[in-house]
Amino acid sequence: MSTLIEAIDLEIAYGDVAACQDISFKVEENEIVTLIGSNGAGKSTTMRAVAGAMYPRKGKIIFDGIDITKMPSFERNQLGIALVPEGRHVFPFLTVIENLEMGGYCHRNNRPKMNSLIEKMVTMFPKLKMRAKQPAGTLSGGEQQMLVICRALMSEPRLLCLDEPSLGLAPIIVQDIFKTIREINANNTSVLLVEQNAHYALSTASRGYVLQTGRILTSGSSKDLVNDPQIKEAYLGSV
Repeated sequence: MSTLIEAIDLEIAYGDVAACQDISFKVEENEIVTLIGSNGAGKSTTMRAVAGAMYPRKGKIIFDGIDITKMPSFERNQLGIALVPEGRHVFPFLTVIENLEMGGYCHRNNRPKMNSLIEKMVTMFPKLKMRAKQPAGTLSGGEQQMLVICRALMSEPRLLCLDEPSLGLAPIIVQDIFKTIREINANNTSVLLVEQNAHYALSTASRGYVLQTGRILTSGSSKDLVNDPQIKEAYLGSV
């Protein structure tokens, strides 16, 4: 596999306060990689830097051989990076279909392509097909999470960045979400996953990086991390 994206010695700050330091990681083509850690560890901040929602103070981000460190987020999206931020940010008064069309804005001049992608998304999530004409704000939390993932996929990204997709969802819905993440990856989309639920994250990803107070504490294959006594005690409990 070849490297799709690599972060090198990132330092990310809010004003004068460094939130993350010496952050280095990479995601290979067609790989799922997770960033795990407790609240405040710097996971979401790192994800925002990858997607272009904020710029690192130091370091580099290389995507498919291109230095995107200071590239605006819309240009990163055109290159193939899509972000699903924490919190299920649907357009509540637009219908499910209209939300998907917003995600496929880059295909606005190609209606057959747009329609084909919408059909692909609602086939992946049949519940969305049933609610296609409903305002997105009337959907359940799980359905809204499905919608924002599909909306991001409408741009046909090579790298899907998912920030806390399980947050606030019932366990049975979380299982469906992570099953879908694996299906997305099986369709040749790399995934960078930020997740507090280390059990689900490590059972889904092939590799992981553990963040603690803004630095990478350790990294390795998911199997190695699951069997690490310190990681097990700190993040996996009795699982």
